[in-house]
Amino acid sequence: MRKKPFQQIVETLSNDLSSEQLELLPEKWEKIGDVLILRLDDGLAAVEKDIAQVYAQVLHCKSVLKDTGGISGTFREPQFTFLYGDEETVTIHKENGVKFKIDPAKVMFSSGNMDERKRMADIAKTKETVVDLFAGIGYFSIPIAVHAKPAKVYSCELNPTAFSFLKENIRLNKVSDIVTPLLGDNRSISPSNVADRVVMGFFGETYRFLPVAINCLHNQKGIIHYHDTFPDKKIPDIALSQIQEVTEKYNRDSVLQHVQHVKSYAPGISHYVFDIKIVEKC
Repeated sequence: MRKKPFQQIVETLSNDLSSEQLELLPEKWEKIGDVLILRLDDGLAAVEKDIAQVYAQVLHCKSVLKDTGGISGTFREPQFTFLYGDEETVTIHKENGVKFKIDPAKVMFSSGNMDERKRMADIAKTKETVVDLFAGIGYFSIPIAVHAKPAKVYSCELNPTAFSFLKENIRLNKVSDIVTPLLGDNRSISPSNVADRVVMGFFGETYRFLPVAINCLHNQKGIIHYHDTFPDKKIPDIALSQIQEVTEKYNRDSVLQHVQHVKSYAPGISHYVFDIKIVEKC
């Protein structure tokens, strides 16, 4: 029986690391295209480059990056440092029939959101107009365009580096006739009164952008996919109260259609998506 990758990694390093160091080796990693991202314990600092080389060989990766601080800042930039291999970290990540060109050292990409990207591609409809308020490199915009083939997708992105990859991914996936990229703050560049569906693929005070999402909707009615992190014990009430507080100002009601758990974020806290239908107030 073929050994699992982590078993191969441990066996390869067993002659070079102490038993204590072997215990610290990460059993999980993120692979984006052929670039590997590792989160390494401080106890492995002296041998991290040797460790990175073995992970790269076993997992068939050209480059290895070390996660030193996750994703931070307004531009959602990764805090990664280069560890091993090819210093040119631009890669092509293939997923669900979609190609994403990306530099993981410069631009965020979450492999843990793969199921949600697929779900969005499945539930979006033909002939719809979609506004993606936090498009990044096209995480949701491109799968929706490729698989659902809506009438139009407007993709808003603030980070110039991510925006450049967004434009490349539109061309790479041959959806230029569907996706219109818009560079800047979505509060000033997003189209109004056009959308059947608005994607809010962002977390961290997402409620601040709800007025933008509502104004994007045609006649301020339609579907909003509302992402954020919430305490698990307060789902769905905490999110619904945030949304209803805003929709009431527009004389609208919010109807919960679906709650999707995306992934755990911290103990007792998870990333969720709420599919909310905005309707006229009865």
